[in-house]
Amino acid sequence: MPKFLLPLLLLFSWPVLAQPRADSIRTATTGKDLDEVVIASFLANESIKNLPAAIGVITERQLLANNGVELASSINRIPGVYMQSGGYNTNRIAIRGIGSRTPYGTNKVRAFYGNIPLTSGDSETTVEDLDLQAMGQVEIIKGPQSAVYGAGLGGAIRITPRAAANEVSSNTTVGSYGLLKSTLSAGVNKKNSAFNVSYHHLESAGWRENSAYKRNGVTVSGTVFKRVRSKLEFIGNYTHLKAFIPSSIDKPTFENSPESAAPTWKASKGFEAYDAYLSGLSYAYEFSNRITFSTSVYLTHKESNEPRPFDILQENTTGFGMRTQFSGRLGKNAQSDFIAGIELFRDNFKARTFENLYRQNNGQGSLEGFLLTDAQQNRAFYNAFAQVRVPIYNKLSLHAGVNVNNTNVSLSDNFPERRQQAYGYRPVWSPQLSLLFHPGKNQSVYASVSHGFSLPSTSESLLSDGSINSNIKPETGYQFELGYKAWFLDNRLHIETAVYALRIKNLLIAERIGDDQYLGVNAGRTSHDGIELLADYYVALWHGFSLSPYLSASVGKYEFREFSYNGSNYAGKKLTGVPANNAAAGITISAPWSVYGSISWRYTDGIPLNDANTEKTGAYALTDVKLGYKHTFNGHFEAQAAFGINNIFNTEYAAMILPNAMGFGTNLPRFYYPGLPLNYYSGFSFKYIF
Repeated sequence: MPKFLLPLLLLFSWPVLAQPRADSIRTATTGKDLDEVVIASFLANESIKNLPAAIGVITERQLLANNGVELASSINRIPGVYMQSGGYNTNRIAIRGIGSRTPYGTNKVRAFYGNIPLTSGDSETTVEDLDLQAMGQVEIIKGPQSAVYGAGLGGAIRITPRAAANEVSSNTTVGSYGLLKSTLSAGVNKKNSAFNVSYHHLESAGWRENSAYKRNGVTVSGTVFKRVRSKLEFIGNYTHLKAFIPSSIDKPTFENSPESAAPTWKASKGFEAYDAYLSGLSYAYEFSNRITFSTSVYLTHKESNEPRPFDILQENTTGFGMRTQFSGRLGKNAQSDFIAGIELFRDNFKARTFENLYRQNNGQGSLEGFLLTDAQQNRAFYNAFAQVRVPIYNKLSLHAGVNVNNTNVSLSDNFPERRQQAYGYRPVWSPQLSLLFHPGKNQSVYASVSHGFSLPSTSESLLSDGSINSNIKPETGYQFELGYKAWFLDNRLHIETAVYALRIKNLLIAERIGDDQYLGVNAGRTSHDGIELLADYYVALWHGFSLSPYLSASVGKYEFREFSYNGSNYAGKKLTGVPANNAAAGITISAPWSVYGSISWRYTDGIPLNDANTEKTGAYALTDVKLGYKHTFNGHFEAQAAFGINNIFNTEYAAMILPNAMGFGTNLPRFYYPGLPLNYYSGFSFKYIF
């Protein structure tokens, strides 16, 4: 066991010795009985203890446990999941090491807001635009465990919209470096309908040069025409963003002046700005007590403008699709559960680049010049899926599933010369098989094997001249997992652990050959082995005091098994861009007089910066504290105030890295996105419940 885990186990263990009150079965960590957490992304509306998979769950309370602004602190509590955040608009999520080598964002992990994909046809996933206060729950499936949501190698993230309630609320957060966030929301929940609308504004002056950020968003959701057997749900979200980009910096700058921006990004005043829309309708009908039908249709659109030192990129993407499924129970005694359906998706992507004449603009930043490229891509796929659970004997059940994906892409170059190409991938079959055993009422043991895949992104699927690389293949792999879940002491103590081995072949790499040019190849195999632990506990003490400690840790071994490229052999090297070991721990203390406080701690191991492992970040630990007051008056008015300090010891660390960064000419490679230093925030909220 790594040495860093020992003090965490001691921190977690000591409250167990306290004598709890017999009626204290609620937890401040989740806000509900621990075994009542319901998952919608595996089998429909199933308790987490009945699913043979490691599924991380972030509740609404946990999402807002920090400053209510950024998602990374909540996601990084889940063992095996690591979210890097170089800024509010620059993030990367890796699950069990999958997706760690993506240059600037998240791919190989699919994400959904309700049933609407947050993953584009180019395999890029963006979750950071959504307001945390518009989320009800986040479910993270680790690895290709769920056929229902695409069998992605990294897994899937499903964000449940916040449920409508009869209330009006206002939330404001102010903090260091010009942080200001305000949210207004209102909801109505009646017998036959429900409606929720929220508006949020987020801005920051930024602590680095050229890092100002401003975002506005509106989210609506609800249910209409609710009947005994049917309902129609709707959801919509609009986001307007303008975020300046300081970009990554080299090692000497990171060590001596981390607040600096990359010189060319500062000179060009580089930024990204976009308007993004998503909307969807979902209709569900219950044919009988055993069979339910549901279908969803959705539309997404995004228009963006990104002046960069080497060019100005303008993109326009429209996606639409549908998802239809049947779910229910079969058999004489209705003991077998199933879900089966199909997802259809298509998007149209247009991109143009222009010269950036910022050097000729008298220090005023970016200036659009001549057209350089004009391209269009259409990507369409279908996922057919099925998942079933069949009782075998007494407390033993079999879970099986399959996902079939077929993807086709067409590419058109309109400038400098007209060229059209079309290509597709062979259908990918991804089976999944699991056994689940309940040795006791509140315990479960499972074993599973599952297959997953990851399609090449646009940049990975092209040759250096912009033509299609017809030889490139999807990444594929198998995951083997053993897991244990248990609830003890009247459900106050919750423990989960998992051991996994993931084997990937046809490893996709995107070699950078220019400022914005990449060459994709299938370069080898990787192995991802690890152990994960999650534990949380609730104990009521005396006179209204209670404690809620938690602990999560992951110990991994991620490495290249076969990887030879450009005459170099990287077999046996550690996987680039992801820490092998992570840990998080914390405790929330609730006291009389409506006062509460919390402290959280996160440890991140060193990260290899390049495939040769010649450069590596240092390990670091961050500590955050928060003190708050929450009180309800007359059963209708709720007021809350909180004050927090993040990175209380002012630790210097790399919050995100650019894997395999290159230094052009005499410049050093720019690997580092420095993390936010010590910072403060205060939050105020008011709610009227009717």
